[in-house]
Amino acid sequence: MTVQIRYLYHLYFRSMIQSTITIDVTLDNDKVPQQISWKASDSTADMAQQSKAMMLSFWDGADKAAMRIDLWTKEMMVDEMADFYYQTFMTMADTFNRATKNAELVNDMKNFANDFYQKFRDQQLKENKL
Repeated sequence: MTVQIRYLYHLYFRSMIQSTITIDVTLDNDKVPQQISWKASDSTADMAQQSKAMMLSFWDGADKAAMRIDLWTKEMMVDEMADFYYQTFMTMADTFNRATKNAELVNDMKNFANDFYQKFRDQQLKENKL
């Protein structure tokens, strides 16, 4: 399965630049992701970047609904998933801040992310002691 995403953005309001992001997902016979790789046309990386997990969200303004693709490979460890979610929560808070300047909600989101990660770490320590 290959997903191609093209996006346009302004560079210093001078010109419109188009970039293409290509995401390749190799599936096993049970349609479980074995490999996820991506490449951006305006990246300095020569090779596609490998990933163990991905989250992709789109907003459908007409239906007022989020559409998502969440994939992870068998190699993604539980502690890596917790790190991935923690970092995603934090970057979502940063993005929400840039979009809304709502410091109170941003702070709530970051506090949730920190609490989430601390609870995960506490659970892992507890399980490891058993």
